[in-house]
Amino acid sequence: MKQLFTHTLASLLLMGLVATQANAQQFSKRKQYNSIGLSLNAMNYFGDIVPKTSLPSFRAAATRPNVGIYYMRRFSPRFSGKAALSYGRISGDDSKTADPNGAESRYRYNRNMNFRNDIVELSGMAVFDLIENRNNYLKRPDFVPYLTAGVAVFRHNPKGADANGNYVNLQPLQTEGVDYSLTQFAIPFGGGVRYRINKSFDIGLELITRKTFTDYLDDVSGTYADPSTLAPGAAQYFGYGITNSIRNGTNDFPGFTADDARRGKDGNDWYTTLGVTVNYILAPRVKNPKFR
Repeated sequence: MKQLFTHTLASLLLMGLVATQANAQQFSKRKQYNSIGLSLNAMNYFGDIVPKTSLPSFRAAATRPNVGIYYMRRFSPRFSGKAALSYGRISGDDSKTADPNGAESRYRYNRNMNFRNDIVELSGMAVFDLIENRNNYLKRPDFVPYLTAGVAVFRHNPKGADANGNYVNLQPLQTEGVDYSLTQFAIPFGGGVRYRINKSFDIGLELITRKTFTDYLDDVSGTYADPSTLAPGAAQYFGYGITNSIRNGTNDFPGFTADDARRGKDGNDWYTTLGVTVNYILAPRVKNPKFR
């Protein structure tokens, strides 16, 4: 997956650069145009609280909504730039995702962690069309597949449900003794297709995956902390979940009762959106020549 990501991003940036330079003279400013859009998405994540510890693993029932707005500028027959703002939620629950009878998953079932996380993302992305348009927006192709990649900054806030079902902010509790930042960077990449409805509107389908640089979207990452270092109450409750009984020897997980035992897996968390886009083209003003 890492190799696919690297090759996709490098290829997209290279193709965008070559296309921009090669077509700069042939694609006049009069053919450039702007558009605004809305995206409605299904949002998922991959991290420590998923059915299986493999990158494609996710639970459909954990899908949550995501909505976004964007502004896009077409610079050349294939290349556009897009700025987007989105809001959505990811979630996970060991008791619902992990098989209590599985040899590998029952550890996570007994870990009994849960979370939800609302994410606000601001991104800047390059869009490379696989079908070019050397004309103005009125003569654009009816169907266009495309690739996209860029950079993003996002704000997140993982919360966990206590025994009464109340959601508690997890980051201030430092459940693993780590004071991680709630503002993070990501590399979004993916692709989609656009279909022309009329001269002003396009509709599309888009899949975007985000590689993040944090393993704390779900507040689970490294090892269990010494309970004496955690504040009494919520910090210890979320730091151990129901594992207090497990640590008393009522289970068959060797080493699970030890402090600094593994609480999560290695590797950073990812999140994805899959949804529909509606794009409205802002018709460029045509400047008439002045006669004297």
